[in-house]
Amino acid sequence: MNRTYEVMYIIRPDLEEADLDKLIEGFTAVVTNGGGEVTQTEKLGRRRLAYVVRKFQDGLYVLMHVSADGPLVAELERRLRVTEQVIKFITVRTDEENKRLAKIKAHRDSRVKVSDQQAAAAAAAAAAVAAEAPVAVAAVEAPVAVEAPAETEAAAV
Repeated sequence: MNRTYEVMYIIRPDLEEADLDKLIEGFTAVVTNGGGEVTQTEKLGRRRLAYVVRKFQDGLYVLMHVSADGPLVAELERRLRVTEQVIKFITVRTDEENKRLAKIKAHRDSRVKVSDQQAAAAAAAAAAVAAEAPVAVAAVEAPVAVEAPAETEAAAV
């Protein structure tokens, strides 16, 4: 059963570009010859390491996205470990994480936001007020307009 992995490895910074490409092709061949698939390979460039590794403060980072079974990834890790140009590597299984993220996204998409509910309720209330407003205003304005002069006349007398 194939699973997806991210394999990040750091190569010595003094390696030439052509040798780097050969090294990446070699690791890609290990995966493809074993029945796996390399979906993406990214050269992330030269970056400073968090701490000194084998007397190197910088390294050339390479990230591979691999779809393969467990024994094939174990073989890839073994080759990364014994290759002198590779100073560090890490393999992370990502299929479970992708499944978890898809579940969270589906849950979030199924929920209606509270702010959307409040906005819809406010819009409905505003529409109801607007529908009743011309009648109420006309009913209120007419008596006030008629009674106001009468009060002023009574006060004047």
